[in-house]
Amino acid sequence: MKLSVIIVNYNVEQFLEQCLLSVEKAIQGMEADVWVVDNASVDGSCAMVAERFPWVKLVANKDNVGFSRANNQAMRASDAEYMLLLNPDTVVEEDTFRKCVEFMDANPKAGGLGVRMVDGKGKFLPESKRGLPTPWVSFCKISGIYRLFPRSRKLNHYYLGHLDEHETAEIEILSGAYMLMRKEALDKVGLLDEEFFMYGEDIDLSWRIVLGGWQNYYFPETRIIHYKGESTKRGSLNYVFVFYNAMVIFARKHFSERNAKAYTRLINVAIWARASIAVIQRVAKKIILPLIDASALFSGMWLAQRYYAQVAEKIFDESLMIYAFSGYVITWMLSVFFSGGYDRPISMLRLVRGSIIGSLIILVAYSLLPESLRFSRALVLFGAVISVLYYLLSRWVLSRLSPERFALVGAGMRRFAVVGGAEEIERISELLGQTSVSRPEVVGVSIDDKVHDNQVGTRDQLQEVIRVHRIDQVIFSGKDLAAAEIIDSMIKTTGVKVDYKIAPPDSLYMIGSNSIETSGELFMLETNGVHKPSNRRNKRLFDILFALGMLVTFPISIWFVDKKSSFFGNIFKVLTGSRTWVGYAQTSTSSMRLPSVLKGVITPATGAILREGDEDTLQKLNIIYARNYRIRNDLSLVFRHFVHLGEG
Repeated sequence: MKLSVIIVNYNVEQFLEQCLLSVEKAIQGMEADVWVVDNASVDGSCAMVAERFPWVKLVANKDNVGFSRANNQAMRASDAEYMLLLNPDTVVEEDTFRKCVEFMDANPKAGGLGVRMVDGKGKFLPESKRGLPTPWVSFCKISGIYRLFPRSRKLNHYYLGHLDEHETAEIEILSGAYMLMRKEALDKVGLLDEEFFMYGEDIDLSWRIVLGGWQNYYFPETRIIHYKGESTKRGSLNYVFVFYNAMVIFARKHFSERNAKAYTRLINVAIWARASIAVIQRVAKKIILPLIDASALFSGMWLAQRYYAQVAEKIFDESLMIYAFSGYVITWMLSVFFSGGYDRPISMLRLVRGSIIGSLIILVAYSLLPESLRFSRALVLFGAVISVLYYLLSRWVLSRLSPERFALVGAGMRRFAVVGGAEEIERISELLGQTSVSRPEVVGVSIDDKVHDNQVGTRDQLQEVIRVHRIDQVIFSGKDLAAAEIIDSMIKTTGVKVDYKIAPPDSLYMIGSNSIETSGELFMLETNGVHKPSNRRNKRLFDILFALGMLVTFPISIWFVDKKSSFFGNIFKVLTGSRTWVGYAQTSTSSMRLPSVLKGVITPATGAILREGDEDTLQKLNIIYARNYRIRNDLSLVFRHFVHLGEG
C-alpha cells in the first residue's frame, strides 16, 4: 500500500462527509486506503460513514481516547509506505495526494510534509509552516509581538514569517491538520505520544522526526481548505488549558531542565491570562446587554415614578419602590427572554409579546398583594409602555449600529450567488427556499464561459457578480466544481466582504465557516423547528415543569404507569438533563440529518403499530416531529402515552 489516509472524527458529521467526498476523488488512480477512527461521536457520524462510504475502514471507539491514541490505532494497523493524518474539517484538491507522494518519492530524506492551507474564506493559514516553539519563540507568539513583525526570522519564528508562503521550504513543525509522514521515519522515531490527549502531539512528533535525522517540508504546490476550529471550539476554557498544558509536556520532553522551567512559568502565566480573558469575554457577551436593559428599564420606571409623584401630588416609599421596580424589571426581562426576545435575529414581535405578557403577570401579582403593598396601578401601566418602547427603540438602534450581530427578522433579503451547473443551481436554490433564511434572493453563476438561463455571469466574473448584485454569500456546487476550482475562486475574491459555502452533491445542507474562530454555519432543510433557540428553551422548560409535576403527584401518578420501577428514575433523568420526555424514534440509519435531541422516554412512534424494520415510517415520524415542534405536541404525546413513561 502506498498511502493510508487517517481521519480522527469527533462529532463533526457534516464536515467529515464533505472531507471524505474530496478524499474519494483525490485517491482515484492511487494505491491508497482511508481510515476513519471515530472517538465515540453521538451525532450519527459512524452510521453516515457506513452508509455513504462503505469502502472506508471504520474504527468506532466506545470512548473518546484522544487524538494521538486514535491516530495510532490506524497507523499500527496500516502497512502503507506513507501515513497521512488529516483533519475531518478539511477539503483536499483532487491532485493533492498524488503531488505530495511524488514529492516524498523524489526526496528520500523527507520524513514529513505539510501543505498550503486556507480557511473557509480563502485566506492563507500561517500555521501551514511553523518553527520550533522554544521559550523565546513562544513568548513572541503569546505576547503578540510576532504580529508587529510578521516577516521577522527572530520575532515571528513560530509561523516562519521570513519564508514565502508560495515557496517550498524545509521547516521544523508540521500541522496536525495535514501531516504526511514516511513510515520508515515513524518506525525509527515512533508514533504519536499518547501522553498528549489533544494539541501538541503534532509538534512533538514533527520535532522527533527532525531529531531522527529526517527533514520536514512545507509544500505549497497543492492546497487544502481547513475550517480551523470545527472539531474544537478555540475560545473555550477547555481549549486554553488543554493546549497550553500540552506545551508544558513538550517542554519537559525536549528542553533542558532550566529552559523547561522557564517555559513552564511562561506557559502558566499565559494559561491564567488567556483563561481570565476567555471568562471575561464569555461573561461580558452574555450579560452586558441584559445589564443595559435592566438599568434602562429601572431608570425609566424611577423617572416615571418621580414625574407621576409630582403630577398626582403623591409620596411613594422609596425603599418599596426599589424592591417593586426590581421585581417588575426581572419579570419583564424573563418574559421577553422566554418569548424569544433575546434570540438572534431579533424579532420585534417577540419583544412586544414578551413585554405585554410580563405586564399582565405583574398586574395579576399586583392585584393579589395586600392593600398596604399596593401603591399605584398607573405606574405598572407606565412601566408596560416604557418596556415596549425601550425594547423596540434599543433593538432598532442596535440593528443600525451593528447589523451583523443584531439583525432584525425580515430586515432585508439575503442575497446568494450559486456557482454551478443549471441543475445544481436549481436544486440549491430550492434548498435555500426551504431553510429558515428570510426571503433569500438567489442568482446563478455559470461554471463555463457561457451564461445560460437564470445565470448572471461566469465564474471568472464572480467578483463583479458579488459587487453588482450585493451578494452576501457564495455557494459552490461540490458536484460541478473541483476543490481546486473552489479554492481558486475563494482566493481571487478574498478582499470582498462575502461568506462562502460548499454544497456537497446529494446532500441536504451547505457547509462552511465564517471565520477561523467560529464553527461552520449550516443551512439545512427547515426540519430544525425543534432546534430553534426558543423551541429548545421551551422544550427544556416543559421537561422540567412536567417532571416536577410528576414528582409532586408521584404517589398518584405512579399507578397510571406500566413500568413503575423506572418511572421515578426517568423523572430524575429528565430533571438532570440526561433525558427528555419526548425524543426521536430510534432508527438504524438516517437518510436525513436531524437536529440533535436528547434520548426520549417516549417517541412519536410510541404506541404505533408498525411492521418490523419499517425504517421509512420511523424517519418520517421523526422529521414531522422535528419540523413541526410545539410544546403542545409534547404535552399531547405524554398524556396519550402516559402509561409508557416508565420505559425508555
